[in-house]
Amino acid sequence: MADINYQAEPTASLFHRSDAFVRGLRGPIGTGKSVTCCMEIIRRGAQQEPFNGVRSTRWAVIRNTYPELKSTTIKTWQDWTGDDRAPISWDSPITSFFRQLMPDETVVEIEVIFMSCDRPEDVKKLKSLDLTGVWINEASELPKAILDMATGRVGRYPSKAKGGSNWSGVIMDTNSPDEDHWWYELAEVDRPEGYEFFAQPGALMRVGNEYVPNPLAENVNNHQLGYDYWLRQIPGKKEQWIRVYVLGLYGSVHDGKPVYPEFNDTLHVTLLDPIDGIKLQIGMDFGLTPAAVITQHDARGRLLVLDELCGEDVGVRNFLEDTLIPYLMNSYPEWWAEKDEMIEIIGDPAGDQRAQSNETTCFQEVREKGLKIRAAKSNGWLPRRGSVVWFLTRLPGGKPAFLLDQDCKELRKGFNGGYKYRRIQVVGEERFTEEAMKNKYSHPHDALQYVAMESGGIQAIKSGKREREVKIPTHRPSDSSMGM
Repeated sequence: MADINYQAEPTASLFHRSDAFVRGLRGPIGTGKSVTCCMEIIRRGAQQEPFNGVRSTRWAVIRNTYPELKSTTIKTWQDWTGDDRAPISWDSPITSFFRQLMPDETVVEIEVIFMSCDRPEDVKKLKSLDLTGVWINEASELPKAILDMATGRVGRYPSKAKGGSNWSGVIMDTNSPDEDHWWYELAEVDRPEGYEFFAQPGALMRVGNEYVPNPLAENVNNHQLGYDYWLRQIPGKKEQWIRVYVLGLYGSVHDGKPVYPEFNDTLHVTLLDPIDGIKLQIGMDFGLTPAAVITQHDARGRLLVLDELCGEDVGVRNFLEDTLIPYLMNSYPEWWAEKDEMIEIIGDPAGDQRAQSNETTCFQEVREKGLKIRAAKSNGWLPRRGSVVWFLTRLPGGKPAFLLDQDCKELRKGFNGGYKYRRIQVVGEERFTEEAMKNKYSHPHDALQYVAMESGGIQAIKSGKREREVKIPTHRPSDSSMGM
């Protein structure tokens, strides 16, 4: 099938190589997600073991509405297969029968059944289908019940008597949903065994108040306008729309203005391990909702956020004894063994003030436990926020200067909209408070800001230095290609 000229972008290549039972592909608009899924159907068909010379598979392709199924999903399938090789039958349900002769004289036969979820008879029909695979197109627009039902219909074609299937499962694609969507829960919070999720880089990235091309963006060369395809969509759009459809970030249902629009979930979140021999710096916020954020700074000057610990309705002494110290002893034993040199806490400057009840400061509580602590350089809002922004907007060598471990759930949700400016209830244009509102996300973010000021951010702000230049390559070849 060499006449299908398909070049897999880096994320699509990872998606294709996975054999997971359920796979999800998330990204901005215009990044080739639907094409990737069409090619996956054809790839799996070509890889099916032949039975009596025929490589036979059957797929259901599901979209939320009938008009969108016809105008987008089926149109993409037709663009890549053609009526001569995969003619469409417009009966109910709509079907396509792909047939292609292989070099080894076997024949690939793929039956594709297109279904929308606005017709009860189509959804009901899914319950009785025997399928190899299901593609859920724009999964964020569909209820999880569709996924649950789909997982029970695959692996049933071809039958065991006809050789069975090499692989069976469900593939999905979507733009980024809200954080309370079932996709987010499965991908980021409690991922089931056999599920894999892939996130494409944003097409653009926010630097200060501007949107600029992301050098890691995918499918750029397939657009006649290149990056301008996304850049010209920015004017007139609300920030939340841009975050989801252009930056490829999870949306948010929070009523307010995000403190860090510079944060890019795809760019800044990863899996981190502590670096041996590098000191831990722990930002700490006090009160009855104490929080500790454990960080390191690598040789490149990047801020690595390794862990977060959050308390609720607990004083600093109990937080230290029951949470922070046991965690450090168990998770960072080598650092704890040399804590005088390898662990340093940077705390809220207000924590050095005596409590009226017993005249003991939070700083004294920390020192009594054998840990070093000093006050952060400022408690002012602008330097605190600006210090984090300084790292978020730097790309030294094309790599982010800020990395957040994927298990720091409260910080991550805060970055994605939970940590926000509160809307002021006034008539007219939207107005917001000048400082972030206090909520469950603000405490770990306060702790993070204290650390960020220690490592160069506040100095850069005071001196007016800006390291925001991003060099965009004129051509970036795909990491892999796949001729079909």
